[in-house]
Amino acid sequence: MSILERDFFTDPELLQDPIPYYAALRERGPVVREPHRGVFLISGIEEILEVYADHERFSAIIAPVGPLVKLPEPAAGESLAEVLERRRAEIPLSDTIMTFDPPKHTRHRALMGKLFTPNRLKENEEFMWTLADGLIDELGERGEMEFSAAYARPFTLLVIADLLGVPREDHKLFRGWLGGAEGNVGDPEGRLSGDQVFANLHPYFARYIEERRAAPRDDVMSRLANVRFPDGELPEAMDVVRIATILFAAGQETTARLISAGMRFLAEQPALVEALRSNPEAIANFVEECLRLESPIKGSFRLALRDTQVGGVAIPAGSMLMAMVGAANRDARVFEDPDRFDAKRANARRNIAFGHAEHFCPGASLARAEARISFDRLLARLDDLVLVDPSALSYAPTFVIRGLNRLPLRYRRRA
Repeated sequence: MSILERDFFTDPELLQDPIPYYAALRERGPVVREPHRGVFLISGIEEILEVYADHERFSAIIAPVGPLVKLPEPAAGESLAEVLERRRAEIPLSDTIMTFDPPKHTRHRALMGKLFTPNRLKENEEFMWTLADGLIDELGERGEMEFSAAYARPFTLLVIADLLGVPREDHKLFRGWLGGAEGNVGDPEGRLSGDQVFANLHPYFARYIEERRAAPRDDVMSRLANVRFPDGELPEAMDVVRIATILFAAGQETTARLISAGMRFLAEQPALVEALRSNPEAIANFVEECLRLESPIKGSFRLALRDTQVGGVAIPAGSMLMAMVGAANRDARVFEDPDRFDAKRANARRNIAFGHAEHFCPGASLARAEARISFDRLLARLDDLVLVDPSALSYAPTFVIRGLNRLPLRYRRRA
């Protein structure tokens, strides 16, 4: 049986290692319809950019869940766009900004823009340096750690907590939420969000937003609570809560997995450790190559609103498309020798790990800073990085997220 005849969305081997499937897709062409659910898989960068940029033909309403959702059927004389809007509440996660289309998406994204101000990002970056060293201090002289739990997950969680103004006295509470029940969006078992962090965020932020609206203070949380749409209208409190929750649930996990992927590359390539340590300016490009070759998001979904074409392939209205980001970041038309890791790759930043157009990740600069600062401090303070058991490494069993479950490392503290 050809590898493309296997079910990308449920096959255990493909969930662990999709790379051979990506290669077969690219050989077949940039747009291929898979046989199990009829999803059009797009593996070319240019074709994905076309789909991402055209919200008249393609809706993001199914962006995080794809074939896990059953779409409502239009009534007689009703367009697909009309029925989706009328019955939007029936679609999982459709009340979040990642599934909105313009102009609604544009309006809600403007709220995020008011949170990611240059001054706020500068303050947050200062916190990152302190936090990175603090977490490394906690490692002590143990000589062995599970990197995701010891550093990557708490670092990314607390960075976003600081960005949104979570009081420092609550940081310990947030760390306590880590390690909850596993399960991600895109889990083939259908668990749409099983992480304990996600479950606790709604009531936490709802309480703070209500308190700060009733009695504003001179703090970041009050500014979050009272942020307004471009026309001056105050959003519903739950709109602000959802934005905060999405920043945590999406940004924390994907960035943690990016940092873990980078640490694996470093543990496997001692010469690369020395090269980056001697030239910290090269860390930024190293991060881009990690994003390219180990994209934390395997793909995102779109729904065709009308009959159309992509890459010369006919796409009927109502079809689901998956922008195969992980495959497209290995597009040989863009990247020479695309399956090889090259920390000096000149065009590594052409990766599309953060999306494109209206849905370009608003936290992209934040994630890049988190990774750059993390590797700067980890390389400065840890040495002799070695994988404890390379044969035991495994990946999250989801068709959306790409990331190691655990990364046990041995290390030596540098003098």
